[in-house]
Amino acid sequence: MAYLRDFNGPPVDTSLFIARRISRNRARSFSRTIIRLSIGATTISVAAMILSLAFINGFQQVISDKIFSFWGHLRIQHFEPYKVNTAEETPIIREDSVEHQIRARKDVAHLSPFATKSAVLNAHGTIEGVLFKGVDGAYPFMRLNGFLKAGKWPEMRDSVYGREIVISQTLADALSLHVGEDVIIYFIIPGEERPRTRKLKVCGIFRTGIDIYDKTFALGDIRLLQRLNDWEPDQIGGYEVVLKDIDQLDASAERIFPLLPGGWDCRSMMQIHPEIFDWLNLQNTNKYILITVMTLVALINLITCLIILVLERTRMIGVLKALGMGDWGIQRIFLSYGSMILAWGIGLGSVLGLGIAWLQLRTGFIRLDETAYYMDRAPILIIWWQVGLVLAGTFLTCVLVLMIPTIISRRIHPAKAVQFR
Repeated sequence: MAYLRDFNGPPVDTSLFIARRISRNRARSFSRTIIRLSIGATTISVAAMILSLAFINGFQQVISDKIFSFWGHLRIQHFEPYKVNTAEETPIIREDSVEHQIRARKDVAHLSPFATKSAVLNAHGTIEGVLFKGVDGAYPFMRLNGFLKAGKWPEMRDSVYGREIVISQTLADALSLHVGEDVIIYFIIPGEERPRTRKLKVCGIFRTGIDIYDKTFALGDIRLLQRLNDWEPDQIGGYEVVLKDIDQLDASAERIFPLLPGGWDCRSMMQIHPEIFDWLNLQNTNKYILITVMTLVALINLITCLIILVLERTRMIGVLKALGMGDWGIQRIFLSYGSMILAWGIGLGSVLGLGIAWLQLRTGFIRLDETAYYMDRAPILIIWWQVGLVLAGTFLTCVLVLMIPTIISRRIHPAKAVQFR
């Protein structure tokens, strides 16, 4: 490897020294315009990759959190593989020993009973069908606080059953209901000609942004459903299980299943709503495609830029060869120069991408149609190791590919290059 030695300093890598001198050349030339365009294209590509990761990660997290917050991570109920997910459950008997074993597990944060029943709401001459979800007083409503738009969650202090109901904003708008107003609810009982009717007070209004929940569910006291279904106090529709670590979803379901009595089943929400999670996983494909395309854009621009630089410095290459510099040393000059351009583009792209992400977190200026995307603004989730991997991978890939255009310098003959105009 060739070095230059300054009388007052340590040896300097010749190729790197020349590359730095070229980069500091302020003379106007066509190549300087190309360099600026290459830096700009690399900046935009890197920023686009960072933002695509942040937006898609945020989108997946928000949707998953909404589903898990409303229904927990696992559902335990009677094994009925051919029944639809929104159908009323076949009752199971609460078993204290089973509940104790599940709650004692280190991966379980909360266990709560529930039951559902189809009903019809009637208010101001308008009717809407709902699936009434009954829970008990120990239900972790704090997990749903982000969805509560008005009022409060139901209190279940009555010795018989609570007479409060929480409905969605969608149902409240359709029925022209507000917090504090009464609503008539009709429960259809098999074998009975007339539905059973109750008057409940709307104590709260929620909005998840997910149509399947906002158009379908209402929340209330599980004891009301037990009374309407003529169940015993220890009969429930099933259990919701909230886990401490979502990454252990399937593993936790497999560990809990052997603890259950015969005829019971334990399924994750990914198994219950595969269509939603398959759609979320499909976003990973879009993420990989976008990253690949943006990397190719950066590569093509950098290769074009380096070819122009090599051709513009033909006379310099000839002189260096005539002075005895080898082909690899000349290639390293342009590799170093290309790496400098790449580093500038990656640095500026990181600042631009992370800056836009931070601005979105602070202001939410990018708005979305909630009916289509289940949220009203673009979510941001920055996973730093992914950002670091993308930046490092882009740099290494581009540097390796930049070897290709530098090969042109090997074909330049010193005698002809010196005469080159």
